[in-house]
Amino acid sequence: MTGGLVAVHAHPDDETLSTGALLAAFADAGRPVTVVTATRGERGEVIGHRLAHLQGDGPALAAHRETELAAALTALGVADHAFVDRLAPASSGRYEDSGMVWTGSARAGLGAEVPAGAFVGVPVDEAAERLARLLRRRRPDVVATYDPEGGYGHPDHVRAHQVTMRALELTTGPAWSPVVLWRRAGRTETAAAAAALEAHGPWPEGLTLTDPAGETAALVVTDEAVQLAVDVRPLRDQVVGALRAHATQVQAVTPIDGDVRLLGAFALSNRLLQPLLPHEGYEVVAGDPGAVEWPAPVHRRRTGSDGGPSTRR
Repeated sequence: MTGGLVAVHAHPDDETLSTGALLAAFADAGRPVTVVTATRGERGEVIGHRLAHLQGDGPALAAHRETELAAALTALGVADHAFVDRLAPASSGRYEDSGMVWTGSARAGLGAEVPAGAFVGVPVDEAAERLARLLRRRRPDVVATYDPEGGYGHPDHVRAHQVTMRALELTTGPAWSPVVLWRRAGRTETAAAAAALEAHGPWPEGLTLTDPAGETAALVVTDEAVQLAVDVRPLRDQVVGALRAHATQVQAVTPIDGDVRLLGAFALSNRLLQPLLPHEGYEVVAGDPGAVEWPAPVHRRRTGSDGGPSTRR
């Protein structure tokens, strides 16, 4: 199996939260799709009372999150998955969730206690060589991962970005040079969707509406930086199903109909209500997107004369 898409993520749930529509688009088109996950999310916060007994029990939470990941991949139509620490014949041990603390309402950082075996402590080259084994075998047309800040600063996301980019350095050349995508969200669409959330309440008690001009504004980029976008509308059911599969990490998953500004809403453990955007955006950082046969919901973007985004195939 060669060609298609490889997406590299830090924990179970990230594949859906970051690249769910892209994965579903390639899978729906019958193209090869592989999701690579660095850890099993052993130190993730657990939402709700039903599964609260998993909080703090790393092995039990890891096992449970593997089942959530499998269910989410099924919802997205993805059949191929690998953990980074299983990509070498002789493994020195599992890569574990490094943990995080919320440093703000929508920003994360490394906590004071970092477990032995944490992904942030794994040498970049060690993990990158394992990922490179898969890339050499798969030779995908497209590789997707986080931006250098890991989206919202989670240390494992940042390390997954570093490992992915190093693995590409070890493997790309004249014989194979994929399109490399970093997940991005455009400012205009994100602000419009966040502003629209208030009109679709009431929301469960304790959830906080995203402030489009507040801290989450730091997590988005200029519209021009979003060079490729996936139309999430025909894929919403798959994405919503995958979000619901990650019950320990995602709550209040709510489809919204009849509003062009957003397709739904959800919240993480920070209880900050987030919109499900109509488009899933990416920055193209390497490779020739014109050489890829993109699935129908995926469009290359250019900036229109009015400064807003327009699309081309």
